Amino acid sequence: MLSTRDAHDLYRLTNDSRSYLKKWLPWLDYTKTEEDSLEFIKSTFYTYNNRKGITAGIFCQNELVGVVGFNHLDFTNNIGTIGYWLGEDYQGKGIMTKAVSGLITYGFDDLQLNRIEIRVATGNNPSRAIPERLQFTQEGILRQAERLENQYVDHILYSMLKSEWSQK
Repeated sequence: MLSTRDAHDLYRLTNDSRSYLKKWLPWLDYTKTEEDSLEFIKSTFYTYNNRKGITAGIFCQNELVGVVGFNHLDFTNNIGTIGYWLGEDYQGKGIMTKAVSGLITYGFDDLQLNRIEIRVATGNNPSRAIPERLQFTQEGILRQAERLENQYVDHILYSMLKSEWSQK
């Protein structure tokens, strides 16, 4: 999990990749200072302590390169929804596929989830490649599921069931 000491590095990573990430992450408009990154990290403690979500940093050689987590956890139905982003300089190296794969295993084995979802904007091909590479099932399109840059975009809903993951 991220800690408050990661606020500086998180803000730096966010800011350095801002123009690249802005197309797909609406919260960038609200991350203008290191204090904003610190407040985000503090909010992740609340969601973790209340079993509503888990947010983790992705570190390569002790350097923060991205964020991955369960943005939403539903223990009534044993469903987790994964979200992720990676700094621009770290794209295309297999880092995110490995991080998401580890989170999926954690979700099924440790959290006892039955279903894991990933929702991705239809035009975000690099992000779509992750669930497709991990052999998630594409279930359908969620119409106008997110507002990005003053327009609504559709999401593709991907899912993986515990029984399918254990067969891999």
